[in-house]
Amino acid sequence: MFEFFKKKDEKAPEQQQEQHVLEENSGFSFSFEKLKSTVANTAKSLVQSVTGNLEDKEEFDEFALDDTEELLIKADIGVNTAAEITDKLREKNSKIKPSEIRAFLKNEFDNILESAGSEKLNVKEGLNIYLITGVNGAGKTTLIAKLAYQFKNQGKKVLVAAGDTFRAAAEEQLNIWSERAGADIVRKDGIDAAAVAFDAIKKAQSENYDILLIDTAGRLQNKHNLMEELGKMTAVINKLAPDCFTESLLVIDANTGQNGLQQAKIFKEAANLTGIALTKLDGSAKGGIIIAIAKELSLPVKLIGVGEKITDIKYFNAQDFTKALFE
Repeated sequence: MFEFFKKKDEKAPEQQQEQHVLEENSGFSFSFEKLKSTVANTAKSLVQSVTGNLEDKEEFDEFALDDTEELLIKADIGVNTAAEITDKLREKNSKIKPSEIRAFLKNEFDNILESAGSEKLNVKEGLNIYLITGVNGAGKTTLIAKLAYQFKNQGKKVLVAAGDTFRAAAEEQLNIWSERAGADIVRKDGIDAAAVAFDAIKKAQSENYDILLIDTAGRLQNKHNLMEELGKMTAVINKLAPDCFTESLLVIDANTGQNGLQQAKIFKEAANLTGIALTKLDGSAKGGIIIAIAKELSLPVKLIGVGEKITDIKYFNAQDFTKALFE
């Protein structure tokens, strides 16, 4: 269920057995119990605190509803989303019992996540270009390395473009991670990021790469320059390889909570985002941001980071996520 990508080709039985062992040892498989452990702190802040406030009551009084709204906001699902859910509880006061609050909340979360669109990370035959955006410190570089490693283990030819030409040492850091992942890299120290993207696309096309992962700068302190740079990079991709522009992903650190929602609003405008990669979800109590982004920006989470190892990136499944929160 949580396997990252389907295998491209069928393997002989002994090869399949070897691959299965590799997946178990490297963490490619992702059990439901592991997911529950990953979201345990989010479950406490988002589900247990809210249901504990209501389940023992005979009915929803206004004080309890106000407390519920405050708890939902603290759980990082967003002010607007919290207000909307509380208003629905207020309207259903005579139809829903406090003991049914868990089922009500799970249904609301399921509907919100479903409405955000497909959570499947797109990958197709031929060249796939992934533009990876996010603020400095969100985990872009390590996410790119983890993706490169996963794709390489699927038998794909992977190229990385060092497009963060603004931050000191970013290119060298990406070079180190790319070597660990077994991916090739295009780096042009000190030149325009769009030029790096241009050279990388040309190389990917001429040398028949399957995957091109493009790193970007994350200068939120200068929104104009950020949007201008991302605009140039997307223009280059659309000019050279419009049919290969597979995903534009925003990397968000789960621990940023509501700040992540504000980041998503800016980057959605700048980079025409198709989805979110949520890093550092393991141990975070702020995973409710997944619901806030889905509700307010109609952006699905496609990947989650569950640890520091190069294998600790997993495909996001909304139904399993909400199930894990409520079990």
